[in-house]
Amino acid sequence: MSGFSADWLALREPYDGRARNRDVLQSVAAAAAEEHTVAVVDLACGTGSTLRAIAPRLPPRQDWRLVDNDLSLLARAAGKAIPGIAVTRIPVDLTRDLEAALDGPVNLVTASALLDLVSDDWLDRLVTEVAARQLPFYAALNYDGRVSFEPADTLDAAVIAAVNRHQQTDKGFGPALGPRAAEAAIARFQTAGYAVVQGRSDWHLLPRDHAMQRDMLAGWAGAAREIGAVSLPDAAAWLTRRRDLLASGRSAITVGHVDIFARPIGTRAAERSQSKSTSSPSG
Repeated sequence: MSGFSADWLALREPYDGRARNRDVLQSVAAAAAEEHTVAVVDLACGTGSTLRAIAPRLPPRQDWRLVDNDLSLLARAAGKAIPGIAVTRIPVDLTRDLEAALDGPVNLVTASALLDLVSDDWLDRLVTEVAARQLPFYAALNYDGRVSFEPADTLDAAVIAAVNRHQQTDKGFGPALGPRAAEAAIARFQTAGYAVVQGRSDWHLLPRDHAMQRDMLAGWAGAAREIGAVSLPDAAAWLTRRRDLLASGRSAITVGHVDIFARPIGTRAAERSQSKSTSSPSG
């Protein structure tokens, strides 16, 4: 899996926290409320942002298994754990040992900003293993390819089209799903006999979000150039213009994400949530 720095994960966490879809989170909480103790496996945990985001919504007794292949991130995740919640760090290469990560007592599987990085084949493995164990699955902040800028630039569409192509290159799991991730996961879980609640979890970046915009714009310009769809001079000129707008306090960006919660049909919370499987967006 492609690595992410602790600095980037720390920068994005507040935006992720605000973006997580409240309706989807409520469905997760309602399902977990049935459990005396919630045993959670968090895949590709990074520094533990999913734990910090949803633990307050779960029953008081929680046992988290934080899974990642990056030992440095795992160490930081343990350091930021919520007092009173049991946390176990498990170094696992999810490209090879997904099945082992899910073994043992589990009530809930979670992942944040992961599914758009994985391949069709890996997603099939994930759904197969989760469904075989009849586990609920919460996946947040799946990038869906929607990006809008205010004000607009003539090269915005070309750059983001290139970025979306780059998102489908190999991120460590084979050719990535990229913007198709949420749609593909929803279809597979429904085929496996799951009810799925979904909702948008967009980032809304304002002019004051200078550091976040700066890093994203640089990354997008680099990705567009790397994929070969935008020339180096055009990518550099686009980045300069967008940075000028940011410096003058006139840049706003919306980045589209989708959250999903999938639960086997036939359990009480799944029956209650089935009617919400096309829940209206909320941020």
